[in-house]
Amino acid sequence: MEQTSAKVNVINEVYIRKVGIQLQTSEFAKLWSQLSKDYKVHMESELAPVLTESQLTVLEVIMERGTMKPSDFIPYLATSPAAVTMLLDRMEKNGLLGRERDSVDRRIVWVSISEKGKQEAERGVQIRDAFLSTVLNRISSHNQQLLVYLLGKITANTKVV
Repeated sequence: MEQTSAKVNVINEVYIRKVGIQLQTSEFAKLWSQLSKDYKVHMESELAPVLTESQLTVLEVIMERGTMKPSDFIPYLATSPAAVTMLLDRMEKNGLLGRERDSVDRRIVWVSISEKGKQEAERGVQIRDAFLSTVLNRISSHNQQLLVYLLGKITANTKVV
């Protein structure tokens, strides 16, 4: 009788942990979705009409890494080569960047940021920082550090290098 009772207790504990994990993942999904939606809505409205979030990403990457080939942007944007080309076309048309053929190998195109692109990147970063500061200031400095640490742990295998 005691063995059966012990087995039932173990089964109950496993079930409770499983349900607890499901509740945690469900709650995490809801919170993450809400924060992501709020972020996207804010960024879209504040960056418009000059920038989109994808364009801000391109500008930030160029500022960090310097002149790049269009194919180099694919991992940062998680999109197709055709979509990157269309995005770069719009950005060049709006004066955010320039494209130039390589002097040695004409098949290679180099993308560089313009002065207007630098100004818009700075504006975009300020908009993002202001939003995230507002969100993060709802919790203590210690909890902000903990949140960043924990997010780093769960995204460690998904980072673009």
